Amino acid sequence: MTDSKTLRKTATLAAAGLVVTGALLAGCGESKATPMDDSYAGNSGETQQSQEEQSQSGGSDASSDASQSDSGSSDSSSTTSDKKDTGNYKDGDYSINGQYGPVGEDSIDVHLTIKDGNVEHVDIVGHPFTTISKTHQDDFAKAINGVVDGKPLKDLKVDKVAGASWTSDAFNKALEIARQEASIQE
Repeated sequence: MTDSKTLRKTATLAAAGLVVTGALLAGCGESKATPMDDSYAGNSGETQQSQEEQSQSGGSDASSDASQSDSGSSDSSSTTSDKKDTGNYKDGDYSINGQYGPVGEDSIDVHLTIKDGNVEHVDIVGHPFTTISKTHQDDFAKAINGVVDGKPLKDLKVDKVAGASWTSDAFNKALEIARQEASIQE
């Protein structure tokens, strides 16, 4: 009986050690903004089918830059955009996922509406890892429109909004990708 208890205790400690090691190794990454339809990005509650219908309703082909119009759909097959920021932006809706935190455990979905080169509206959907993150993401989501609505997308960058510095950083990285994706390539 004692051997079985010792064996269980040893197995439990070994499993706990593996969990801690995995968590520590996960910290080796860096925070980054990724296009929203990345297979590991948070779910905004919108289905892939409804996103495709929305992009097709504008009469555009999401796979061709030349035919994109008001849908604003973007090619997001990689975690960064290979397009250049031209400073001249297509009207439309853009969705980007911004990851952050010590090990990239938190993320926000940034849904951005661009009209005439300006930010018309932003919706933020948070995917917090902790209750502290949730509080920061919720406060950020409530305050961001008052900071960016009506502002030019070109060179737009926010400072700490509503006390949420990491969320603000993730939003700024998402803005960089949005500028690249919305840029009219010449």
